[in-house]
Amino acid sequence: MQLVIIGNSAAGLSALEAFRKRDRTSPVTVITKESTIPYSRVLLPYYLRGKTTFKNLFIRSEDYYSQMGATCITDAVVKLLSEKQTLILENSAPVSYDRLLIATGSSPVKPPIPGLEGKGIHHLWTLADVENLMPCFKKGKSVVVLGSGFVSLQGAWAALSRGLDVTVVELLSRIMPNALDDHGAQILTASMKQSGVDLRINTRTLKVEQTHDGKLKLYFNNGHDLVSDFIIVGTGVRPNIDFLEGTGIEVDNGVVVNHHMKTTLPHVYAAGDVAQVPSTFGGPCVIHALWPTALETGRIAGACMAGENISYEGSLNMNVTQMFGITVASMGKFMDVEGAETWTDKTLSHGQYLKILMKDGVPVGATCAGGSELVSTLGLLRPLIREKISIQGDPAALKKMLAQNMTRYHQAYGKGASCAL
Repeated sequence: MQLVIIGNSAAGLSALEAFRKRDRTSPVTVITKESTIPYSRVLLPYYLRGKTTFKNLFIRSEDYYSQMGATCITDAVVKLLSEKQTLILENSAPVSYDRLLIATGSSPVKPPIPGLEGKGIHHLWTLADVENLMPCFKKGKSVVVLGSGFVSLQGAWAALSRGLDVTVVELLSRIMPNALDDHGAQILTASMKQSGVDLRINTRTLKVEQTHDGKLKLYFNNGHDLVSDFIIVGTGVRPNIDFLEGTGIEVDNGVVVNHHMKTTLPHVYAAGDVAQVPSTFGGPCVIHALWPTALETGRIAGACMAGENISYEGSLNMNVTQMFGITVASMGKFMDVEGAETWTDKTLSHGQYLKILMKDGVPVGATCAGGSELVSTLGLLRPLIREKISIQGDPAALKKMLAQNMTRYHQAYGKGASCAL
């Protein structure tokens, strides 16, 4: 059996390793557009901040693929011929497969702003992006960050840490609209401003112009235009699926898969950022462009491609990051949910925030902002959300119970049990 994996980031690596645990002999080919030595996208902002070295970005050795008994090709896939089970590459000979994993990830989306191209326009998504950004990160320089998601704000924090003047521009009325609730966003906003960020919400960028001295002038809808040395564009990403056009594979926001990571094409699987996968909560499939989800879905795909019949329990979104002096995190259904009960820890000091949402006695989500110790509560809630463990009793005792290590209760009572406070 000839296995082919497109992509060598979290999902592709996880799939390869899961496959090799079950099948040590079948030939495997990995196709990657980037470096053949896998690196961690999660660590890129830390490298920009000077908190890790270039060497430490790489998460596998130079001889990794030879150790795994795999061949790695550096090239781009331009077309999938599903009926012939063959991939057409940009610069190499076609590659045939018996089973195929699409783990092509995602790429940044550039908004349709006139002039947002050319010199001084950057993204923060790949190793190449970071290598292009590093020369710009000089004390006293100015940067405008377009967008206020996790990646955008990590870039802003890195720039601020290196002594740059930082402006963050957000089209909507608050920051991180998809990752924090209103109160959490307020806490992070206050910390950003206190740190020295020029934060502009409700602001639309109309156009960008190159100035005579090599800088960039941004024009805004409110007339408060400014000039910057460079721009980081962080306004979202989209799955890399262009090569699938005409194949008939089911695509919604991403490549739709079932609990075995199978697509609607025979012998073709998908995992990671490119895949629209089952959710912990049921209902429509979702895309969670998160490293842990990529690892989970890659592991399931690799096992299933090796012939094992295992199912994915569903993706549970969890975002955690530390920036501007505080830690912010969210998990599951952390926005107010109809029919849900909201539990907020009232004992925390000013600037600390923890909210847990429960529905029918079962935790469905949580969010926090403040000290890093708050994240441990979300970690303890995670298995309860995934396996729908019911918690009955006085809501005020919830955090105390969690502090006693809820995973012990989970293990003792088992799946579907009800834990009394």
